[in-house]
Amino acid sequence: MIDFKSGYFTMKEEDAILYAETMLNFFDAGAELSCKEIGDGNLNYVFRVVDNNTGKSIIIKQAGPVARISDEFKLSTDRNRIEYEILKLQNDLAPGLVPKVYKYDPIMSCCVMEDLSDHVIMRKALMAYNQFPRFAEDITTFMVNTLLLTSDVVMGHKEKKELVKSFINPELCEITEDLVYTEPFIDHPRNDVFPPTKAFAETALWSDKNLLLETAKLKFEFMQNAQSLLHGDLHTGSIFIREDATKVIDPEFAFYGPAGYDVGNVIANLIFAYMHADATISEAGKKEEYKAWLTATIVEIIDLFKRKFLEAWQEKATEAVSRYTGFDSFYLEGIIRDTSAVTGLELCRRVLGIAHVKDITAIPDENKRARAEKICLAAGKRFILERADIQAGADFVRVLQEVEAMLWPSVFDHFNN
Repeated sequence: MIDFKSGYFTMKEEDAILYAETMLNFFDAGAELSCKEIGDGNLNYVFRVVDNNTGKSIIIKQAGPVARISDEFKLSTDRNRIEYEILKLQNDLAPGLVPKVYKYDPIMSCCVMEDLSDHVIMRKALMAYNQFPRFAEDITTFMVNTLLLTSDVVMGHKEKKELVKSFINPELCEITEDLVYTEPFIDHPRNDVFPPTKAFAETALWSDKNLLLETAKLKFEFMQNAQSLLHGDLHTGSIFIREDATKVIDPEFAFYGPAGYDVGNVIANLIFAYMHADATISEAGKKEEYKAWLTATIVEIIDLFKRKFLEAWQEKATEAVSRYTGFDSFYLEGIIRDTSAVTGLELCRRVLGIAHVKDITAIPDENKRARAEKICLAAGKRFILERADIQAGADFVRVLQEVEAMLWPSVFDHFNN
């Protein structure tokens, strides 16, 4: 019999069943358990354990010692503790918008949580052209509550500093610092560039010293600004969704950083869905309808976030100087400026770096994929360089649609001037 208390090992499906039987008090006596490993991410092993008699189910998520995407990345399994603790905290701050968690096991580096199999991963749903009318409402509530309420504006400063200490996450922060802020903007050997896109990347991004300077500024801002407790990886692959519900998952990259990082990740991944729809929907009316829903959602998320943020500030702010006239607007402008920058960083790194998104890689026509990638890169560059002038939801859509409308020779000319 395996002893789960004697030391860590990476579980297989049969081990997860035994773990559920011997270490959890979740299933009824005599339950007939089956298990499938369903993890499709880059870092972890995710086991869905089901009682075949009742349909009752649970998720056991285990952190591996190396990234599944590449064994170059040696990772602390403490990230599983961070995920468990932040999910508990997020459920307090934004009730119902994250899965419930039941147990953390520091020996096996696993946590046990609610099974969300009645939801779908949002990225897959968007690639199937589904619409979610309440998503903007839910995700803005989640972001305002988790970002503002964990900041110095609301929290006691000593209490906040204790959270900063608790959520120091050096290995996963280093991945972000390398894969988001550094490698996509140089011809790095770890990059995985679609060959038809490489010449564009060399001309429009890698050769632009002004762009490189701005990414350096942004990298140091990311490393030094402990503003809010971030999710840290808030893309559409980290969201389970139904028409009537939204659940944010996988906060293992959580740490204290600039609040706009989370908001920008959401916006960039809606742009990936937009480009996927543009490249793969053949019927013109359906294509325009779906793209219009996505752009309307981008506008709604930015503008709703801003309105809810200022309302929550007025209700929740405890720091005395935060009540000075105009400081709330100044603070929020900085977040939206960072949101624009991170939108651009995410658009570039998912095209040029090691970790792609299926919205783009699943485009079957190579010419359409290359066009989608170049639009992402060109728009990403503008979101970075023009971030000081991008403040409303309509500004994000304007940049995207202006780039989309450009002829490619004009794009090269524009970025070389």
